[in-house]
Amino acid sequence: MTSTKKRQGKPTMQPVLDENTDLKCVILDIEGTTTAISFVKDILFPYIRKNLKKYLETHWEEEQCQGDVQALREQSINDSEEKKSSADKLQVVSPKILSNDENLELTRQSVVDYVLFLMDADRKVTSLKQLQGHMWKQAYSTGKVVGQIFEDVLPAIKHWISERKKVYIYSSGSVEAQKLLFGHTAEGSILEFISGHFDTKIGAKVEVDSYCKIAKEIGCKNKEILFLTDVTREARPAKEAGCQVAVVLRPGNAPLSDEEIQKFPHISSFSELYAEGSGVEKAKLVKK
Repeated sequence: MTSTKKRQGKPTMQPVLDENTDLKCVILDIEGTTTAISFVKDILFPYIRKNLKKYLETHWEEEQCQGDVQALREQSINDSEEKKSSADKLQVVSPKILSNDENLELTRQSVVDYVLFLMDADRKVTSLKQLQGHMWKQAYSTGKVVGQIFEDVLPAIKHWISERKKVYIYSSGSVEAQKLLFGHTAEGSILEFISGHFDTKIGAKVEVDSYCKIAKEIGCKNKEILFLTDVTREARPAKEAGCQVAVVLRPGNAPLSDEEIQKFPHISSFSELYAEGSGVEKAKLVKK
């Protein structure tokens, strides 16, 4: 029987890159990969909870805000329909967003209730990410929030670019939210180093087809892509799609089981993926 015991320390087995494949593109996850989970959990999400009601009151009549509300309303309707068809899909009844024809204060409160419901359930739906992205834009532009990335991220990105590799971001957070984070880091904007961004509009990160769609869009063969993420539930479909993968072990990330350690390559720093100053990628990507 395979052990599922979780390991807290750094695993002894190291990832192995495929020497026989010319790596052309690197796709990076954000939360737990380029950026500490605590940044999202302790800074970004609390900002939404604290400022949501005021944001809706201030921007309610604006077209962008109404677009966000309508997208959330449609999602709440879908939730209700899914609840009726399968009790296993949603364990609790989701709040309903009232029509704009209802009492204004009650309608806005219904939006607040539904957004908090989605956040409490860790739902990664596009409508929620869209609203959050618009709120974070205001926070970044006023300096209330500064994007955080691990210190090994920017040097690695610059290294890959020097090797004529392209770097992309694929996160459940909206493309707008991604650009805000990388456009407002402590080092300034690093958007010039990123060739493109993908979110759940291309597909869920747990679906094999999502990685195939990305490969097609960026004009790269699946096997020429390296996807870095902090969770095996995303590494698995990327690997099944034919991409090279490595799981990134960061402080605060969930530990890997013995089975995951054996199955997936893993690193604790992006710098482990290249030989400093040599201009040659370490032969350390895909575990056979």
